[in-house]
Amino acid sequence: MAKKILIVDDEVHIKMLLEQTLEELEDEFDVELFTASDGEEGLEFIRSERPDLVFLDIMMPKMNGYEVCRIVMEDEQLSGIKIILLTAKGQEVDRKQGLEMGAEMYMTKPFDPDEILKVSKDLLEL
Repeated sequence: MAKKILIVDDEVHIKMLLEQTLEELEDEFDVELFTASDGEEGLEFIRSERPDLVFLDIMMPKMNGYEVCRIVMEDEQLSGIKIILLTAKGQEVDRKQGLEMGAEMYMTKPFDPDEILKVSKDLLEL
């Protein structure tokens, strides 16, 4: 069964950069990529499709990444979904808040594509 990766970000160029980075996994492994443009859309996709891994921006319209992360982590039916928070906010207090909410990792933008690939492979056990 294909592993699903969801990218949730309201910035088009960041979404495209992540997609381009992760396309390598699509080619090499059985991985499908999906995108959402805001927290609400991302949460709907998470509930309906149960992706294995979610790259989640924090600062978004409608619902921020912290809220989405908290809702996913509190829902037993969504257990096992791994979330990586991506943000331009690199302060320790933000990182701590993200990890306390149950995110696997907290990465700051601009990100290193090689690191994104490595982390994805590790978390998806590819």
